[in-house]
Amino acid sequence: MKEEDAILITALEFYAYHGASDEEQVVGHRYSLDIRLTVDCRPAAASDSVADTVNYAEVAALLLEVGTSAQYRLLERLSDRMLSAVFARFPIVQEAALRLQKISPPLPAIAASVGVEISRGRADYASDTTLRLV
Repeated sequence: MKEEDAILITALEFYAYHGASDEEQVVGHRYSLDIRLTVDCRPAAASDSVADTVNYAEVAALLLEVGTSAQYRLLERLSDRMLSAVFARFPIVQEAALRLQKISPPLPAIAASVGVEISRGRADYASDTTLRLV
């Protein structure tokens, strides 16, 4: 199996007001995300220039903007909006996997987190009018 190059961001945290219940949307929660962006790193390796790769600081800022600028009921929707924005802003990203977790969720049990993990390719958004920047 061919190993693919990737840009990684792990444990990026933010506070936001997402949730299925109205109460969650008022109180808010801490969220943590990990993202893996499939890119060809060879041009950047040859040039030693950030212009030839994906700037992870810009990716992190974009994810934080999406995560805090609107409210969603479901983590599935928020995750999809995040990847849509990444594909719209960074054309060299070909595939992405995002894990989004709600830390200390409101459950009738004790859980460190709950979350979703989604994987998408650029082609998944090719004819999708939801592909957008924030």
